[in-house]
Amino acid sequence: MTKKISMKVSGMTCMGCEEHVAVALENIGAKNVEASFRHGEVLFELPDDIGIESAKKAIDEAKYQPGEIEEISSQENVVLGNEGDYDLLIIGSGGSAFSAAIKAVEKGAKVAMVERGTIGGTCVNIGCVPSKTMLRAGEINHLAGKNPFGGLNTKAESVDMATLTENKDKLVEGMRQQKYVDLIDEYGIDLIRGEASFIDENTVEVNGQKYIANKFLISTGASPSIPNISGLKEVNFLTSTTALELKEVPKKLAVIGSGYIAMELGQLFHNLGSEVSLMQRSERLLKEYDPEISEAVDEALTKQGLNFITGVTYKKVEQNGNMKKVYIEVNGEERVIEADQLLVATGRRPNTGSLNLKAAGVEIGKRGEVVVNDYLQTSNPNIYAAGDVTLGPQFVYVAAYEGGIVVENALGAANKKVDLRFVPGVTFTNPSIATVGLTEQQAKDQGNDVKTSVLPLNSVPRALVNRETNGVFKLVVDNQTKKIVGAHVVAENAGEVIYGATLAVQFGLTADDLRNTMAPYLTMSEGLKLAALTLDKDVSKLSCCAG
Repeated sequence: MTKKISMKVSGMTCMGCEEHVAVALENIGAKNVEASFRHGEVLFELPDDIGIESAKKAIDEAKYQPGEIEEISSQENVVLGNEGDYDLLIIGSGGSAFSAAIKAVEKGAKVAMVERGTIGGTCVNIGCVPSKTMLRAGEINHLAGKNPFGGLNTKAESVDMATLTENKDKLVEGMRQQKYVDLIDEYGIDLIRGEASFIDENTVEVNGQKYIANKFLISTGASPSIPNISGLKEVNFLTSTTALELKEVPKKLAVIGSGYIAMELGQLFHNLGSEVSLMQRSERLLKEYDPEISEAVDEALTKQGLNFITGVTYKKVEQNGNMKKVYIEVNGEERVIEADQLLVATGRRPNTGSLNLKAAGVEIGKRGEVVVNDYLQTSNPNIYAAGDVTLGPQFVYVAAYEGGIVVENALGAANKKVDLRFVPGVTFTNPSIATVGLTEQQAKDQGNDVKTSVLPLNSVPRALVNRETNGVFKLVVDNQTKKIVGAHVVAENAGEVIYGATLAVQFGLTADDLRNTMAPYLTMSEGLKLAALTLDKDVSKLSCCAG
């Protein structure tokens, strides 16, 4: 038999330190060692005939300082009970739900999934997949009508929106079937159709049938949030879901909101031929980003023809026939924005209203989100939550990661904390916006002494040959350690570039590490190396490829 141990360890500063600690413990017979210098902790299994003092001595001899020790569990990896119908019952069927379900089945658990609507959740059905394929269509149409190369005589004809929407739906149906529906039978997951509502702490009811489980995962996602503007509820407005169902391109589109959903859909319809106005309460576009990033986005999209109206106070909304009118005030001046379609894109609200969480002893926050701790556990220790319903970073890859963490903690002997410090985010406009790590302001707010590099896109050779130079690269570097703590990009294919930056930020690479790499010439990712060089050089004075 073995005992699972969590030990705090001081002195680890890098991945090499993690390896030193792991080797020291393995040399005394420890198994499944997981060391984390970021958390200052090591998890390992120790045979019963080896004492804790031996582990402490091994750490000490490796020149690290052992600290607080906790014995997590002496059970086998999967803890399965007999009281419930299921070991794990999952409410919802999106990214976190399927990630958790597959991992739980692989551990030998009996799993059920409850779904009241379409299987697959937001991303495949009404989010990432449909919006990005339509964005690509809009981009091609825009370039056909207005490309940056002299000598190319291309033009854009009128758009057959109904066919575009039909083809989008076929793509969604195929991916939903292959990536979600087919996996239910393949993994032996019990699918329960209907709406789940908690009766007590370990029981839900679906269509009058009661189901008991040892552990639960709430994975119900989020829906468009509708602001409280006078008259809005009496108007036929679009949301991010219904906008992608249109069969005709609107002549004029007004958008309430200018976050990533508003900008993506606003640019989509602009590229398909709409006249688009985006309105927001804030004075600055993308106010949570550093100023250089928001200014680059504002300049690029405004140059393309999108109309941004900032500092807006909404007065009321009316509809006359098919025409919608948004009455606003800007700098004390009253204005009326008219459009044949109105899109409301002002954030998302968690889908918790029908779950009767009070009966299960599950706490919710001010915005209706399920409140979780670092282990994704709710106020009821047998109920977990993951994905958009917690109002964390709303990306499918975050939801999938969290689903895996839930299974390790709920069905195993693990005690894993969720770590969302290095989540990359991408807005799929063109130029796209990608970011990872800390902004300059966030770093300063945390008390860090930082240096920044701001590289205009016209200093990146790939952008020059593309003849698309609206954008910027920005790196945030810790002055003491020289490590890159944040990277932010506005450029074509910024989403492809940010993965390399994510590795740099997450694994503590320095500016010198970037300078000393070979970046392929005439790639957009070369901008990361050039931005690192810009910390102490004028890249405009360098030859191509010359670092």
